[in-house]
Amino acid sequence: QVQLVESGGGLVQAGGSLRLSCAASGRAFSRYAMGWFRRAPGKKREFVAAISWSGSSTYYLDSVKGRFTISRDNAKNTVYLQMNSLKPEDTAQYYCAARQAASGSTWEVDFDYWGQGTQVTVSS
Repeated sequence: QVQLVESGGGLVQAGGSLRLSCAASGRAFSRYAMGWFRRAPGKKREFVAAISWSGSSTYYLDSVKGRFTISRDNAKNTVYLQMNSLKPEDTAQYYCAARQAASGSTWEVDFDYWGQGTQVTVSS
C-alpha cells in the first residue's frame, strides 16, 4: 500500500514556474514507477509525465515537452514535477500516481495508487 500526498500547487501568471511535489509513504517507493496526471475543468484526466522506478526513463505529454521535468528522489520517497513557461491551458488539478512496476506508463489504468491532487491555476 502506498499513500501519496501532493503539494506545491497555486496561482501563477503565464510564463511563470511551479514545482509540484508528491510525497509517498509506505514500502519500497523505489519499486514504483511514478506519474503525474491532470484534469482541467470539464475535461477528462490526462497523462502529463511519468518516470521509471530507477529514474532512468521519462515520458511526457507532447504539449509539455521542453517545459515540464519529472524527477524523483528515492531517498526522500518523493517525485517532483518542475513546470516552467506555464500557460493558461496548464490550469488543472494535478494528480500524482504510483505504478507497481519498473517502467512508467502513459495510461491511467496502469497506475495503482493516486493522490488527492493539487490545484494549479495559470492566469493570462
